[in-house]
Amino acid sequence: MKSWYLSESPGEYLWGEVPTPEPGPSDIRVRVVASGLNHIDHWQTRGLPKPKSFPHVPGSDGAGVVDAVGEAVTRFSVGDEVVINAAQTSAAAISELGIDSPLDPSLQLMGEHRWGCHGEQVVVPAHGAELRPAGRSWEECAAYPVALTTAWRMYRRARTQPGDIVLVTGIGGGVATAAQMLGQHLGARVFTTSRDAAKRARSIELGAEDSFDSHDRYPIKADVIIDSIGPATWNQTVAALKPGGRLATCGGTSGSDVQLSLPRLFFKQHEIIGSTLGSQEEFADVTQLMAEGLPVVVDEVFAWDDYPRAVERIRRADQLGKLILRHD
Repeated sequence: MKSWYLSESPGEYLWGEVPTPEPGPSDIRVRVVASGLNHIDHWQTRGLPKPKSFPHVPGSDGAGVVDAVGEAVTRFSVGDEVVINAAQTSAAAISELGIDSPLDPSLQLMGEHRWGCHGEQVVVPAHGAELRPAGRSWEECAAYPVALTTAWRMYRRARTQPGDIVLVTGIGGGVATAAQMLGQHLGARVFTTSRDAAKRARSIELGAEDSFDSHDRYPIKADVIIDSIGPATWNQTVAALKPGGRLATCGGTSGSDVQLSLPRLFFKQHEIIGSTLGSQEEFADVTQLMAEGLPVVVDEVFAWDDYPRAVERIRRADQLGKLILRHD
């Protein structure tokens, strides 16, 4: 099949032929119509993380049409339009852990631990996909698996309630932008941060009550903070928590290590909550929200052969919302 792939890491993406994946007994194969970019598309070119084998096909987000099914599959048929969960876990993990299946060692991120969605076709377990939500474009379907599912799990783990003051750091990236839209849908009072004035203005246009410069001390106290930046803004982020507030983190785009004041943590009775991706149950939840019309933000749609330019935009971090590849 035709695909973008890495032959080494660090390295640059190549375009060419790779072996066409074949579905196992419990798998489906999907002809990808649209796929989405994430930070990992750039990081893998730097060896962060390095794929375990080559060639390696990137792409954590994807949606398309089933073109083959394994002999044991009854859930889908050839021709079904589906969206793929970026977080794949074993059927046993889903059965045993349910909504907390991402805690299982079997967790695999599409495009990192297994071949991803920037190729012509991709194979996934039949339990790892959902039918395309009615009324949503292919671009929208490729925009939500990582971003919206991650945001949904973070809000759930942070016990977010209607009326809560929510601060979303680093508006612009896929997860942060999805978190803003989802928080507003949940009835929270959403505030955002960015170092970019244009992104702050756009965030307010999308419904944020206000958006603050990441270089400044934030003038609110939040019940819940949704953070994916990490050390670059850690001190002012933690300082923006109310006593008893919850900070949910899903990443560290500015680095991996932060300094933590234990007296602040226990005197203020703060909670710091780690969260990664989402379970199949949570993915089904956000797919239903998509069917109900939850807005998603797509910044730009690229032709399939324009992938290197899309990766460069991810590297520059100048987008607000998702970057999408059309495989037409």
